[in-house]
Formats: sequence, structure tokens, C-alpha cells
Amino acid sequence: MEQQNTNFTNQQGIMQQPPVMVSTKDALYFNDMLSWNLLAMKKAHFYAEHCQDPQLKAAFDACGQMHQRHYERILSHLNEQNPKFTGMQQ
Repeated sequence: MEQQNTNFTNQQGIMQQPPVMVSTKDALYFNDMLSWNLLAMKKAHFYAEHCQDPQLKAAFDACGQMHQRHYERILSHLNEQNPKFTGMQQ
């Protein structure tokens, strides 16, 4: 319990550093986050390809790029901790 308290900075539960071990539930949540961003990226790309309005097309492109950045950022954070984890997504 003492170690848990030293990792948090305030009552909001912000951790100074990630835990040493990732639980199965956390790993499944990471997988979900990657899946959600990948699906949103694919949908935005599809809508941008089929859109006639240039402003909407640009908005869909920007949305897809944002989700791609989020996907890549999650992967990069996971790679820093455990390079084997990203093999699950291929």
C-alpha cells in the first residue's frame, strides 16, 4: 500500500511513473484503445474518399490523421515499456 501512495502526486491519482507490471485488464484496454483508433482512422479515410464537399473532405482527413497519431503514440509508449507488446497488433 505504501508503494502505491508514493507513485501518486495528489488526490486525483496522477502517477509519476507507470507500474512495473501491466495487468491483463490493462493490456486488454490498451488493445481496445488501439482498435478504436484504428477503426476511427479507417472510417475517416473512407468518408474522406467518398465525400464531395472539399471542406468536409479536409475535416475527415484531419480526423483520420489525428486518430493515426493517437494510434502511433500509444504504440510508441508501449514500445518504450515492452517492445514485444506491439507484436500483438499485427
